[in-house]
Amino acid sequence: MDPIIRLLLLLASSFMHLFSATAQPPNPISRITVVGVVFCDSCSSNTLSRHSYFLPGAEVNIECKFKAQSPKTTEQMSVSVNRTTDKYGVYKLEIPHVDGVDCVEGLAIESLCQASLVGSKSKACDVPGLKTSTNQITVKSKQDNLCIYSLNALSYRPSKRNATLCRNHKQW
Repeated sequence: MDPIIRLLLLLASSFMHLFSATAQPPNPISRITVVGVVFCDSCSSNTLSRHSYFLPGAEVNIECKFKAQSPKTTEQMSVSVNRTTDKYGVYKLEIPHVDGVDCVEGLAIESLCQASLVGSKSKACDVPGLKTSTNQITVKSKQDNLCIYSLNALSYRPSKRNATLCRNHKQW
């Protein structure tokens, strides 16, 4: 066979291999997000009430441990960070991707996330109420390849209870 034809065939097969490799979708990377809220428990009732409001600027420490197991490997990751709530009282942590861990359809994941109050910027609502949250609800979205760990709400309360505002609420 002519060397030029051989070279053209080799180049053509290389390009075909390259196009076939890029035409296939890459393995999806699942994302993990941890979210929660901090509110001001105006009536010191340890629940959201009509007098409660979400607390911007509160600092929260989030600690998570993830462990994924498969027949071939065990992956573990621990994360401990502080986050500040946004104007809606929401804190959020995006967990970095771990190779081989797919929270939606892949390996079985054991997880534990906990959030704790660190401080409040509000002078009117700065006494810790519900200080630590370990209960979580997990929501998985196959379409978005996303797992959301939603932690129970944390709260602060005022140093003095407003008796007029909270007359129908019992003080604990």
